[in-house]
Amino acid sequence: MTVIPVYNIILLPDVVFYFKKDIYKNIPEEKLQPGSEILFLMLKQEEVEGDLSLEDIMPVAVKGVIEKIDEEGSLQIRTVERSAVQEISRENGLLAAVGEERPDVEDISEEELRQRFERLRASLLQFVQKFPWGVWARSYVLHWRNMHEMICAISNLLDLTVEEKYAFLGTDSKSERCALIEQTIHEFIERTEVTEEAQSAEKDRQEKMYREAAIKKQIDYLQKQLDEMHPENVSDVRGFEIKIEESGMNETAKLEAQKVLNRMKQEGKDGHEYGMLHDYLDFVTSLSWKKEEFKEIDLAEAERILDEDHFGLKKVKERIIQQLAVMVLNKKQAGSILLFVGAPGTGKTSIGQSIAKALGRKYVRISLGGVRDEAEIRGHRRTYIGAMPGRIMEGIKRSGVSNPVVILDEVDKLSRDYSGDPASALLEVLDPEQNTNFTDHYMNVPYDLSDVLFVCTANSADTIPEPLLNRMEVIRFSGYTAVDKFHIAKKHLLPRAMESTGIRPADLRVTDKAIQKTIEEYTMEAGVRGLKKQMDALCRSAAVRIVKGGGKTLTVNARSLSDYLGNQPSGHERKLKEAIPGVVTGLAWTEAGGEILFIETKLLKGSGKLTITGQLGDVMKESAQIALSVVKDLYPNECGKLKDHDIHIHVPAGAVPKDGPSAGITLVTALASLMTGKAVSTEYAMTGEVSLRGCVMPIGGLPEKLMAAQRAGISKVLIPEENKSELDDIPFEVTYKLEIIPVKKVTEVLKMLL
Repeated sequence: MTVIPVYNIILLPDVVFYFKKDIYKNIPEEKLQPGSEILFLMLKQEEVEGDLSLEDIMPVAVKGVIEKIDEEGSLQIRTVERSAVQEISRENGLLAAVGEERPDVEDISEEELRQRFERLRASLLQFVQKFPWGVWARSYVLHWRNMHEMICAISNLLDLTVEEKYAFLGTDSKSERCALIEQTIHEFIERTEVTEEAQSAEKDRQEKMYREAAIKKQIDYLQKQLDEMHPENVSDVRGFEIKIEESGMNETAKLEAQKVLNRMKQEGKDGHEYGMLHDYLDFVTSLSWKKEEFKEIDLAEAERILDEDHFGLKKVKERIIQQLAVMVLNKKQAGSILLFVGAPGTGKTSIGQSIAKALGRKYVRISLGGVRDEAEIRGHRRTYIGAMPGRIMEGIKRSGVSNPVVILDEVDKLSRDYSGDPASALLEVLDPEQNTNFTDHYMNVPYDLSDVLFVCTANSADTIPEPLLNRMEVIRFSGYTAVDKFHIAKKHLLPRAMESTGIRPADLRVTDKAIQKTIEEYTMEAGVRGLKKQMDALCRSAAVRIVKGGGKTLTVNARSLSDYLGNQPSGHERKLKEAIPGVVTGLAWTEAGGEILFIETKLLKGSGKLTITGQLGDVMKESAQIALSVVKDLYPNECGKLKDHDIHIHVPAGAVPKDGPSAGITLVTALASLMTGKAVSTEYAMTGEVSLRGCVMPIGGLPEKLMAAQRAGISKVLIPEENKSELDDIPFEVTYKLEIIPVKKVTEVLKMLL
């Protein structure tokens, strides 16, 4: 069977068509004889690149028979049936197709079909009489013999799209085909009458429906024409229609967006809800809904970036590289949610930027410090005035992609009140099993967060709720050692400070001794934030001298450092110069790092009361009670003097709140020293929780505490036996000057020191 592709016309069975020679110019004459069969394929596009395939055509074709060929070579063809196309090929340069008959569904009787045809033709005849060209049109309409002829003849006169034309051929139901042409013709009549400003006298419900549909279609058509002529003036509604179609959002989101768009159309620009609806559509269409392609990760390059941006942090970098390796193997976002815990200024937030840089992704930082309203995470419902999306979705929108690296900063500073619990709202965000359908209250549609790499930071894990903490893998950032700080200051902080103040390398030279002195005497922290401030202050002071000195090179050494930074040495405690009975050195952890802590005890005339001062918390007060009970049990004779004496325990720096159980062993030793009158060597410092049974129990913050001991000049440190395994992760420059002694029992400590 000869195959001819056609475009943008309606062919239906039992209709006579005339085709000019140019439509079959490439087909041999022997294939085109009266009685030959032709299969017409319906093209989806007018021009097709390359050879035809099933994707280029409609699935339904029309079979016809050549009745005759006139002198000019035009073909008269009668169509006989519809065919379902199953295969297309090319044989000897000519198209060939395989198909089978696709009969119509006889769901309407011939009599009813004839009656509906007559009624529709009568409507058209009545309509054309109103126009000057009605006489010609009347004879044209009367020439039609059946519904199919009417559809094929009138389709070229109506403003139909290719898809609308093919819909007549694609439906199997004769009843549905009949209904389609009725609706199309009625819309055409109403649209034409609107254009000619001829108002219909018919007021029944059906005519009103057709009229409304016709007006809407005319408005859409005219609006599209205007948009094409002036793309810079695209209306809000049309603009959002385009954005919704091109956004790639899921079906649920698309339906919601279209629903809101319809409401915005009805409201109009003067409606009181127009602004709210506009803001919503602007937000959801600005989000990136399409999944980003997974980019290959170069682990060697990632290691280089991490090492370049951050000095030290070996264990942290190893864990990050492990996470990236898992993503490489899975070819997608995978692995645990990471929680970086450490003192301020240790690089938790900035290393998140390095991760984004290593992955080649966008970086978003969301600060959660002080957030106590659940709506800050999940958004407000749109029923509220001033409703806004939550910080998570706002950050995703700001990034412009669906797979950014999101840093949730200060998750330990979340709090709860009557407005809800924001930490609970994060449970869904940080659960890879749930966040594929995260629903922000403002959006009210699901959004896939599974491609987002979430990294959380906190100064302490103690205040993070347990369910939230269980969803994350804790990676601890120990404080920087003096050696680390020296390298960070020399390689990063000082050059950046000079650049920001406009100082050239030839204008200023800072000696290594000056940097070391700045670290030792002008800072007292685990991180490097305070060190950065001192480098900035040094460069600002140097800038004044450079400007006044007329371009001479300045050299800052240890002796002249105070001229630039002033006499403001840090308040780090140093070890005691002499041993005093009842006074023992302990070790404490603070959010700014480690510090040594002196426990002072005194016997006073009285009745055996215990007085505790130094702004201690409840846990530390209980430790003092336990320590006194342990000492009374171990030294019953020496403690007999408590019948007519009081004990006063004081921890200096009384304005600073202190709490925690890790001073237990220090309290026991101080009280035992007081009772026995034997002084403890100032070379010793200790940390450990004590039980009533006399056991030394494990503590936290060991790296920071050991750094504090080394800085204070302590040479021997007693730690709980159970913390011994942590020593492998502590830098050698911290431990090499310390003799670290693990202990299990209080009796070991007292025997060693007393």
